[in-house]
Amino acid sequence: MKAARSIIPLALVAAIAGGLTWWYVQKTDSPPASGPGIPIDQPLGDHPALSSLASPPDWSELDPWQSTISRENFVDQLESVFTVTSSWRDWFHIGEKDVLIETGVDDERYRLRFAEKSLTQTPSRSWRTASELDPATAERPLEDVHIAIDPGHIGGRWAKIEERWFQVGEDPPVQEGDMTLLVAKLLRPRLEALGADVSLVRDQLEPVTDYRPESLMDAAREIQPDSPQQLAERLFYRTAEIRARAEKVNDELKPDLVLCLHFNAEGWGNPEDPTLVDRHHFHLLVNGAYTDGEIALADQRHHAVRKIVEGIHDEEVALAGAIASRFANDTRLPPYLYEINSKRALNIDSNPYIWARNLLANRLYQCPVVFLEPYVMNSTLDYPRIQAGDYKGTRKVAGKDQPSIFREYADSVAAGLAEYYRAARPIE
Repeated sequence: MKAARSIIPLALVAAIAGGLTWWYVQKTDSPPASGPGIPIDQPLGDHPALSSLASPPDWSELDPWQSTISRENFVDQLESVFTVTSSWRDWFHIGEKDVLIETGVDDERYRLRFAEKSLTQTPSRSWRTASELDPATAERPLEDVHIAIDPGHIGGRWAKIEERWFQVGEDPPVQEGDMTLLVAKLLRPRLEALGADVSLVRDQLEPVTDYRPESLMDAAREIQPDSPQQLAERLFYRTAEIRARAEKVNDELKPDLVLCLHFNAEGWGNPEDPTLVDRHHFHLLVNGAYTDGEIALADQRHHAVRKIVEGIHDEEVALAGAIASRFANDTRLPPYLYEINSKRALNIDSNPYIWARNLLANRLYQCPVVFLEPYVMNSTLDYPRIQAGDYKGTRKVAGKDQPSIFREYADSVAAGLAEYYRAARPIE
């Protein structure tokens, strides 16, 4: 009965880290009518240890993938991509013909049958790989590809709450959510010109979720009675917002690919007197590298298994590799390198630009996700370009003729995707 032993310490860890486990949320009395992903009205009783604001997983959702993946492939991905230590063996019991997965409820285990190596099948899924698409032309290689663009963060009046805001002197403030939305709106027509069907997960400087910090104050007080406001805010923008976006992606948009747009940053200290650094970099993230504490949570085990059986990893890596190659060539940004022994990231295929991390967005979205982290907002190299704003062509910025940083971002992503689909799908 692993759940019975682990739920209280895991809940305490989540609380200390600024998280919120499911059983605390039962005590929130007045949620908004349509907030997604928070099972307020479920009875408190036997249930698995879960992530912040997560619902207990329905393991029967994995039934369509029975006998579709080989034992070798399943174990290889679980061991080399999706976990960082061997502690996964506490939750996955590998046999010759199946794996028994701890559900976290009493002694219940979900049985996933392996396929014989020669009889593996194409997984059931809502998205398509490039090779599964009908032929396209070289001029429109993204024809019939449905791409969802997820502009990271919220921006606008929420930027300070999100801690994605800083200001140097009297300069216009830097707000990541505003910048990612600008890039998304520049990227959309570029992808459409290449044939793609494009949706924006967020198209304004407002949250997708119906929840607001005040909606989560009662729950936050249960964990941090002395300072609930900060916790309620983090639950709003870090958790409820991403879960609402996931609901939109999975239930409404059902894309072939999600592009999560972000700008990176290094510690800037006081946002009203920020530190600028003399370096910048770029990397992309795919889902993986679940920590010991994360794989111990039932919902995250469920998501990891679904990623594996759907075959998402291979398509994510191929897409990320194409975008990384073009981005690095166009921008000359060096790669961001995690520590060699990092327990929160794994390098993929020895490509210095591609890393696996288990983020809420790339875990919840049920399709390939490429999570981009280019530039450094508080870099002496990138900050002047951000302040220059968006413009066509080139301008002299920081003593050099340079394109708009926002158009450079959009152009590089579009070009990388075009090159990938020209190479990976049938072309007439």
